[in-house]
Amino acid sequence: MATKTLFVGNLPYSISENDLLEHFAKFSPGNARIIAQRGFGFIDVDADQMVEAINETNMKDLGGRTIAVNEAQPRSSGGGGGGGGRSSGNGYGRGRR
Repeated sequence: MATKTLFVGNLPYSISENDLLEHFAKFSPGNARIIAQRGFGFIDVDADQMVEAINETNMKDLGGRTIAVNEAQPRSSGGGGGGGGRSSGNGYGRGRR
């Protein structure tokens, strides 16, 4: 059985992995992981049920909060950052005496 991982955002900070598994019980969930200090988590569901799971749980109440559910995306590596330094690129004050 192939699985897909769902991202679940805006979780209550008091939620447990068991609570998340119970909320998704209809979709035969596998592993659940909560990142409590960030208010989100991940849950594995059968790939054939992924769309239905998203449609039925996204923007629904869980523990007093409206959760956001969508397919988890792999983390992008590196990138970003940018610039740094004090140079504005206009050459002002450089090499002139």
